[in-house]
Amino acid sequence: MIDLHTHTFLSDGDLGPAELVQRASRKGYSVLGITDHADSSNLDQLISQLLRFSLEINQVRSSQIRVIPGIELTHLPPCLIGPLAKRARKKGAKIVIVHGETIVEPVPVGTNRAALEADIDILAHPGLIGEEEVKIAAEKGIYLEISGRKGHCLTNGRVARLAKKYGANMILNTDAHSSVDLITQDEGMKILLGAGLSSEESEAVLRNSALLAEEKLSRFNPTRA
Repeated sequence: MIDLHTHTFLSDGDLGPAELVQRASRKGYSVLGITDHADSSNLDQLISQLLRFSLEINQVRSSQIRVIPGIELTHLPPCLIGPLAKRARKKGAKIVIVHGETIVEPVPVGTNRAALEADIDILAHPGLIGEEEVKIAAEKGIYLEISGRKGHCLTNGRVARLAKKYGANMILNTDAHSSVDLITQDEGMKILLGAGLSSEESEAVLRNSALLAEEKLSRFNPTRA
């Protein structure tokens, strides 16, 4: 299982990074993206902490899992998304996610559009995303998330249908905030099938996770000790 959207107690998750990694490894994960919630108040410190932790854990020879440090820009005024995404890249975040316009939280209107116009990798749980926005995602190669998280998953069907229609890339993530949110690859397949994708389309989405993880790790993969 590859999951590029998870949270620790560095934002609003239940576990520290090390425990989250250990529990994910026992669940069968091979790659874990830690992408805690960020805004201008904590972005610099958060990226520094996750970079340091990821470098250390990835150097452990016995570890069966790789960690990719990132951030999730969350509940920002849309006008700040672009500048903070740029700042996150400069500070070393390997994955930049924006907390999309999920229908279960009061995310500012315009967040999806501003995110897709910025330098990001994934638009998380984009809710009732519009067709023009999906076209932008397709043109820019930004991944639209199919979410395994309660509430956010309610619009997975719409996201999958529009992504298929306009050729946008999809990616499956859990948005895990605790160990009970972590899933196996078989469970991930069921989420994708439940979103209306065929078996072949679901497998392609899982391959997208592997491709993005490989791209990020190729730039962040120190020699093991």
